[in-house]
Amino acid sequence: MTSDFADALASGPLVLDGGLSNQLEAAGHDLGDALWSARLLAEDPEAITRAHLAYFEAGAEVVITSSYQATFEGFARRGIGRERAAELLALSVASAREAARRARTARPERALWVAASAGPYGAMLADGSEYRGRYGLGRGALERFHRPRLEVLAAARPDVLALETVPDTDEAEALLRAVRGLDVPAWLSYTVAGDRTRAGQPLDEAFALAADADEVIAVGVNCCAPEDVSGAVETAARVTGKPVVAYPNSGETWDARSRGWRGRSSYTAERVRDWRERGARLVGGCCRVGPETITPIARALPRE
Repeated sequence: MTSDFADALASGPLVLDGGLSNQLEAAGHDLGDALWSARLLAEDPEAITRAHLAYFEAGAEVVITSSYQATFEGFARRGIGRERAAELLALSVASAREAARRARTARPERALWVAASAGPYGAMLADGSEYRGRYGLGRGALERFHRPRLEVLAAARPDVLALETVPDTDEAEALLRAVRGLDVPAWLSYTVAGDRTRAGQPLDEAFALAADADEVIAVGVNCCAPEDVSGAVETAARVTGKPVVAYPNSGETWDARSRGWRGRSSYTAERVRDWRERGARLVGGCCRVGPETITPIARALPRE
């Protein structure tokens, strides 16, 4: 599949944003909710636009929308009907577009891109199961869950669909079927532990599923430890021959008992350069990676 975004990806590395939720929390928003940042689509969409803008101003060229946890089912639990839910999904793309428009007022020549996030089924459950996978649903049921949301997001015309934080190959296969015919390219990104998916499947087998999928223009990993990225990037590039996306967490760990982050960040510019050498073309961050980290990433990834 060809697109302006695919052409940009082919011409050199692109810098992704960091964690949207931590930027919103830094601005004072409470995201202790099953809808997570998607709640603000209904309550304060301007806050989301400002968070995207902070990343563009930090040097990101691609921002990922606030639709990770935005689903028809999740909105329904809050009394939001399908029509309004579809409007909010489309608004996630529009909010990112507005941030790009504002960012270009200072530098009109910048090429900026919007990736529409489609998180895994487990994200809708809001119980951490996106880090385990194997939900007990068949591929057909997972495809039926994902397709309506992807249709709405695609109709909002993002530059790319981010099929992200995928924990197992069953869901990956369902997503690959769900994006067919939408006329928007996609990337497929697993969450991993070591050299396997969170559900324990070997990464070479996981990435191979996307090798012949024309809709998928990049594959890779996100929401994992920085230490797990290098091997995964190398495997993804070798198995698929496609550009690789890499946006791990900071390296800090979540302490569920104290409900706080522990340890120090292990995300460094040196790691970014290593990922680039191994085949990464889209590089950014996920949880606990903020604008202050994106700026040195942009400096470490000059355009070719």
